[in-house]
Amino acid sequence: MQTAKTLKWVTGALELVLGIPILGGLIVMGFWYIPLGIMFILHIITLVLSSQAGTSKYGSIVGLITSLLAWIPILGMILHLTSAILLMVSAAQTKQQVNHPAPPQSF
Repeated sequence: MQTAKTLKWVTGALELVLGIPILGGLIVMGFWYIPLGIMFILHIITLVLSSQAGTSKYGSIVGLITSLLAWIPILGMILHLTSAILLMVSAAQTKQQVNHPAPPQSF
């Protein structure tokens, strides 16, 4: 779980940087949109680790969508900021218990 939480913080911080209006656009376009591909891969890794740890996955899912649509100027900025917020909120939350059926008790 610790690895998934750390990756949520890292991807959230990177999304926050890419969401800064002019700086984020310069980074993405200056590196020929490669940062969007890197973020896509990081979001897949975070999604898999979050799924294995049983933690929330919504931040990584929105991050994947962001990586696919962020080449659209204003929409990209909004999606980067939204992803950053969702990832950081998700990382800050404590792990919620998943309802599993109780094991059979022997008498």
